[in-house]
Amino acid sequence: MNILTNPKKLRGFERYIKVDNVSRRSILKGLGLAGGFVLAAPVMSRPAFAAYQTGAGKMPHGTVVDPRVFVAIAPDGIVTIVAHRAEMGTGVRTSLPMIVAEEMEADWSRVHVQQADGDEVKFGNQDTDGSRSTRHYLMPMRQIGASARTMLEAAAAKRWDVPATEVKAVNHEVVHSASGRRIGFGDLAADAAKQPVPSIEGLKLKDPKDFRYLGKGQIGIVDLHDITTGAARYGADVRLPGMKYAVIARPPVTGGKVASFDGAGAMKVSGVEKVMEVKGWPWPSKFQPLGGVAVIARNTGAAIKGRDALKIVWDDGANGKYESVSYRAELEEAARKPGLVVRKEGDVEAALKGADKVIVGEYYLPHLAHVAMEPPVAVADVKGDKAEIWGPMQSAGGTREDVAKTLGIPQENVTVNVTLLGGGFGRKSKCDYAIEAALLSKELGTPVMVQWTREDDVRNGFLHTVSVERIEAGLDKNGKVTAWRHRSVAPSIASTFAPDTVHQAPFELGMGLVDMPFEIANVQCENPEAVAHTRIGWFRSVSNIPRAFAVQSMVAEIAHATNRDPKDTLLDLIGSPRILKLDSVKDLWNYGEPYESYPIDTARLRKVVELVADKGGWERPVPKGHGLGIAAHRSFVSYIATIVEVAVDDKGGLTVPRVDTAIDCGTYVNPERIQSQIEGAAIMGLSLAKHGAITFKDGKVQQGNYDDFPVIRIDESPAVTNVYIVPPGADTPPSGVGEPGVPPFAPALINAIFAATGKRIRALPIGKQLET
Repeated sequence: MNILTNPKKLRGFERYIKVDNVSRRSILKGLGLAGGFVLAAPVMSRPAFAAYQTGAGKMPHGTVVDPRVFVAIAPDGIVTIVAHRAEMGTGVRTSLPMIVAEEMEADWSRVHVQQADGDEVKFGNQDTDGSRSTRHYLMPMRQIGASARTMLEAAAAKRWDVPATEVKAVNHEVVHSASGRRIGFGDLAADAAKQPVPSIEGLKLKDPKDFRYLGKGQIGIVDLHDITTGAARYGADVRLPGMKYAVIARPPVTGGKVASFDGAGAMKVSGVEKVMEVKGWPWPSKFQPLGGVAVIARNTGAAIKGRDALKIVWDDGANGKYESVSYRAELEEAARKPGLVVRKEGDVEAALKGADKVIVGEYYLPHLAHVAMEPPVAVADVKGDKAEIWGPMQSAGGTREDVAKTLGIPQENVTVNVTLLGGGFGRKSKCDYAIEAALLSKELGTPVMVQWTREDDVRNGFLHTVSVERIEAGLDKNGKVTAWRHRSVAPSIASTFAPDTVHQAPFELGMGLVDMPFEIANVQCENPEAVAHTRIGWFRSVSNIPRAFAVQSMVAEIAHATNRDPKDTLLDLIGSPRILKLDSVKDLWNYGEPYESYPIDTARLRKVVELVADKGGWERPVPKGHGLGIAAHRSFVSYIATIVEVAVDDKGGLTVPRVDTAIDCGTYVNPERIQSQIEGAAIMGLSLAKHGAITFKDGKVQQGNYDDFPVIRIDESPAVTNVYIVPPGADTPPSGVGEPGVPPFAPALINAIFAATGKRIRALPIGKQLET
């Protein structure tokens, strides 16, 4: 029930903070009944003014700073704060409301968090990806909270007939220090609602030294109680009256289609009610469905059995001969020839020819699948020209837009309700599964749940790209690197949106290739052509994964070739503290952020290397069969360095006793969540490096579940993961946390394996390469 409809229902809830989903209709209805602080009234939203410049304004629909949209206070004092981003384990549904509560001087035990529906006109951009939520919304959320506090203080001052400068909000009350009078937020709600919203430019924000919540790490995530007790609501938990259940047999080859099908066997399965073809879109088609044959049933189990009984003849189309081994050879051949030059400084060709020694490393990473614990699922109820969607969506606003376009109805007629996400990693930014549900609901005239199985997710998702990274490093007689040529060959994410894409997009090139931060006189980065044969999508850390693997592996190879310490070699290559000027790079991608606010600062990169080496005991002795490896990387405008300790037994068995990571993510909100994200990145990084590979034969993915695309179990996980957060400078804006932990893990692991065994691994996954 909406808190504003019946606020008494939440009294005594201090043990945990309840999270509800809220649609625009229910918020307005609730406010009308509450008669309280009506800050969430339907008003025109104001664009945000940021104290530091970010790329938020260039995101679709930008940011919104309006307390009437995000905050409401009930007469009993319960403060409701709307979370407009999706929660998938990062803690964003806690962190952003916590920022508002901090500035508002709300007592966190009396805060209620409500999940927003998809409405980017009202809430601003809702794409929960790119590690952008805190860096784009720290200042807007502070301004929202400060606006609400100012309105409460103004209301109290008017009631007491004293100057507003004499009153102050303190822990859910407004206090008049001269007289000792105080009044609670609930008692002020109605009067505060009548106050004008203050101008953003005139707001007085709290001094960070007075923060009670931000940066303290004392607030648990609001979803914790429901998750641990099984009460949390995920996409598959949604139930509607008369709802049908569907699974879909999709083309096993990207770009394929149904040639013919026989559904008679499926209709014999108890519980199956209908078999029908689902419309597909020619590839590439953004996030539109692949098409196929749907089985509609009274429950998901029956639908799956019915699908198994289908007889389908597929037309595999142009990608029917895609095969991983031969495609890898194509990429390797392309990497050994000149490609499109995307960065050029000095004369690399001459420097390599004149080098005393040239070290060549060729590094391979296969396709990867997201395999979040919760496969895609969505419920749709389409009636006439109106549609309502429920499900785990990283981009609620984008889903709303795409569903509306596909159904041919006005966007304002689509409601998207966001459930808790059981993992996302970028997969749930794509809304094909929601569109499938909408199309089936429209056809059947009843609510429909479309459930993807694990096999569907692995075989029909949007994969991380396969790539070959080739680096040639020229050294002079003193071991100094004088030339660096890096060729990166990989099918581009842009191929999902446009045909005939053969080069990577600027945003992919800017993830560890053209922004390589080493102080080398002669640098050349090239991007040979690569054709995509499957759906490619963003994946946690995106192209930073193969780039960091290649660059940081090469650093260790240079260290070995020159008989030097890998950490010292890394610091030497990073060079002097400076701000990089990459004038030779056209369309430099900086994660969508202005370079003035988020430059490439080698001093910060050096700092995390030095910090992790110190705290992580880089020079500590390790037992026989153990090794230490180090790697560092800048991604999502954060700086991170990792040391991995490995132990390799006589049979090649690999374990990780300890991981140490230092991160500089600028100003931060919740250090507990930073630690959790880095711990999760270590687990994911180890999973991918050890086991992760999606392979193709005859155009079809060969894997399907955790038995052949494993994730590490508890007994394989790093025994200890230490996290060191660099204290931010007073003027250091926030940067990313969710993604930066993944890229340096694999190279640090591989470098540690070399230190332990003398074996250099250049192709992932490790698999059986260590077995004797």
